Amino acid sequence: MFNARVLESLANNELDFALVSVLPKNMNIEREELMENKLYLVRQASDNAKALPKKTPFENIPLIYREKGSATRQAMEQYIEKQNIVHDKQLELTSNEAVKQAVLAGLGYSIMPLIGLKNELVTGDIEILKFKQLPITTNWNLIWLKGKQLSPVALAYLDFIRENKQEIIEEQFSWYNKY
Repeated sequence: MFNARVLESLANNELDFALVSVLPKNMNIEREELMENKLYLVRQASDNAKALPKKTPFENIPLIYREKGSATRQAMEQYIEKQNIVHDKQLELTSNEAVKQAVLAGLGYSIMPLIGLKNELVTGDIEILKFKQLPITTNWNLIWLKGKQLSPVALAYLDFIRENKQEIIEEQFSWYNKY
């Protein structure tokens, strides 16, 4: 429940900001939208990877999930429900990095945020699988409590993000639009 812990820390004024892809519903916040968040179905790339059946591609594949409370898990479960896919989860892990490592080890498939897959896509270690209604698209948001007295450092950070957001996206995430 990493996402829930982050939001709890934000609500308890232990954090100035949180980075989220799903906005909390019962929290009075302000936000700065940063960039698009795309989630794809991925698997270990390999020469002997089996072709998936076209009609019911999820039926016989092991799926790796994030833990309950994770925005990635919520998006994955909503996708599976919307597509009327009947499938049991194979494995549940507590971070996107752990899920990625499990996928790389060949333990299963997962729906994951593109932002954390750059190196594996460049090296060809992970493969994106194309399916209807994918990618799932949300937005990364920097959030903070509405009315919070931000410190001078936090205000300077927020100003920096607002002034340089587009340039940062172009410099650091130009690869992102290839997918």
